[in-house]
Amino acid sequence: MWTDLLPLMSYCFVMSSTPGPNNVMLASSGAQFGFRRALPQLFGQGTGVAVQTYATCLGLGSLFVAYPVLHQGLRVVGALYLVFLAWKLSGSALGEARASQPLSFTQAVLFQAVNPKSWVKSITLATVFMPVGLSASMGALLVTLVGLVIGIPSASIWALFGVAIRRLLTDPRKQRLFNLSMGAVLLLLALSFLR
Repeated sequence: MWTDLLPLMSYCFVMSSTPGPNNVMLASSGAQFGFRRALPQLFGQGTGVAVQTYATCLGLGSLFVAYPVLHQGLRVVGALYLVFLAWKLSGSALGEARASQPLSFTQAVLFQAVNPKSWVKSITLATVFMPVGLSASMGALLVTLVGLVIGIPSASIWALFGVAIRRLLTDPRKQRLFNLSMGAVLLLLALSFLR
C-alpha cells in the first residue's frame, strides 16, 4: 500500500514545495506580517486546494480533459490575475505593505479557482494518481488527504522563509527590492502559464 502511495506523495511534495503563486504570496505574507498572521492564508490555500482536488477527482478533471478550451480559459484568467497581483505587489511601498492585510482564509480558498498551478496539480492527481480498486469518492478522499497532509507543511516553509528575511526588510529600499522581486516572480509564473 505505501509503495503505491509513494509516487502520489512525491508528486504532492514537489507541487506543494516548489515556487508557485500560493508559495510566493505566502513568502510575502510571512515577510510583511509574520508567521501567525499568515496562518489563515496558509490554511485557506490548503483548504481551497483540497476542495479543488476532491471535486476534480470526482469528475471535474474529466470535463477539462474532454473540453481543453475550458482549462485553457482558466489558465488565461489565472495568468491575468497573477499579472494584476504582480503589479499590485511590486508597486507597494513599505508603508502601504505594512498597512495592508495578508489574504484571509476565504480569499485564499477562493484564489484557488484562478490559480493555474492548483488546477494543474488537481487535474494531474485526478487523471494520473487516482487509486485503482477504490470507489471514486474514497479514491478522491485518499488523494485529497495525502495532498493536504503534505501540502500544508510544505507551504509553511515558504511563510517561514518570509519570516526569516523579515529583519532584512526594515530598510525601505530592501523592502522595495523584495516587493519588486516577488512581483517579478509572479509575472514570470503568469507568463509560464500562458505558454
